[in-house]
Amino acid sequence: MLIDGHNDLAWAMRREYDADLDAVDLTGVVPDLHTDLKRLEAGGVTGQFWSVYVSPELFAGPSAVTATLEQIDFVRRLVARYPDRLMLATTADEVSASGDRIASLLGMEGGHCIDGSLAVLRMMRALGVRYLTLTHNKNVPWADAATDDPVLHGLSEFGEDVVREMNRLGMLVDLSHVSADVMRHALRVTAAPAIFSHSSARAVCDHPRNVPDDVLATLAQNDGVCMVTFLPAFVSPAVARWHAEAKAEARRRGIQKGDPAYDALMIGLAERSPPPVATLTQVVAHIEHVRAVAGVGTGGCVGVSAALRRPRRPRLVQGRPGQARRREHRPRAQSSRGRRRPGWLTSRRDLAGNAGSFRNRPWVLCSKQSQSRRYMLHVTQCPRARRGMARSVHSGIHGFVNTSPARKGGPRCQMRS
Repeated sequence: MLIDGHNDLAWAMRREYDADLDAVDLTGVVPDLHTDLKRLEAGGVTGQFWSVYVSPELFAGPSAVTATLEQIDFVRRLVARYPDRLMLATTADEVSASGDRIASLLGMEGGHCIDGSLAVLRMMRALGVRYLTLTHNKNVPWADAATDDPVLHGLSEFGEDVVREMNRLGMLVDLSHVSADVMRHALRVTAAPAIFSHSSARAVCDHPRNVPDDVLATLAQNDGVCMVTFLPAFVSPAVARWHAEAKAEARRRGIQKGDPAYDALMIGLAERSPPPVATLTQVVAHIEHVRAVAGVGTGGCVGVSAALRRPRRPRLVQGRPGQARRREHRPRAQSSRGRRRPGWLTSRRDLAGNAGSFRNRPWVLCSKQSQSRRYMLHVTQCPRARRGMARSVHSGIHGFVNTSPARKGGPRCQMRS
């Protein structure tokens, strides 16, 4: 099964269309959005974690809770609008039973969504939310964010309580967006496997949103999953430098992210000095590095996540206008039974050149998706991680992959459903 761990369609619809499902036909290709049902299906997505993110720059306190409830409502309305193509899922069994429909799961992004209340966390879980990213770009009172000034240098006592309560409830602890100190602290506290829903390797691209090697090694012991993101600034060091300089210019002018003037400035800077272009080869380098550090047979796992936010201006995402339009979408490979062909993933060349068309190779799930004007590959977890995830009510990740060469006696990790 192919599960995408993070999709911001709900936020894009809120920003662009006031969350009005009558304003746009999601069954066809919607140029102003990164996601629509047609592209999800063409990419072979069988399960989607819909992020119910709300901006901490715009919402705080009770208003953040209210806005998150509105985002949950949007996803539920989305699923109800297309019952033949989407199915709400809250357990692993429901994902497996979704059939030809896309299993739709919920993930919260940012601890500001619970407003410092474990009761709110419990109620969000009751409404179907199955993971919480502990912070977004700003600190919360109980955890430091990767892109904010450190205050706690880890989790507060209440932050530890949040992690333990999520373990008890069967919610996944998502460590994308948090500081490296919080990553390490949360991995010491959690009794269940943690995830990074959209982060890459810091050793390959030195961005604070990426995962240091020591954390990847600890994640292996935790049986967790790191889903490598395609966001160019997290993948390419050159793109990361461009964005760092652009943000420094915004600070020099006194413009804060979330301001309309901020978006206008970024667009203007991109027009005057187009940012470099991140490549699929660079994404593969992150995947291989995570595999090398965390391992696969030892329980460390690697996946890939789309993790997209901005619905407009693809030049800010791709690096230059029109690039995405020049990419050719390739339909997924079919076997004689009409199923995706599995295959061994053993090298950069395999992944970059053949990910959508593996042939004559046993038992690896690896699909290609173009749902976001870029390609998305997803490799998922090994059996040891699945056993660990069984302690949670819902893992949402079912495909198993062995990214090491086949050995005598067959693969160590097989695709199961």
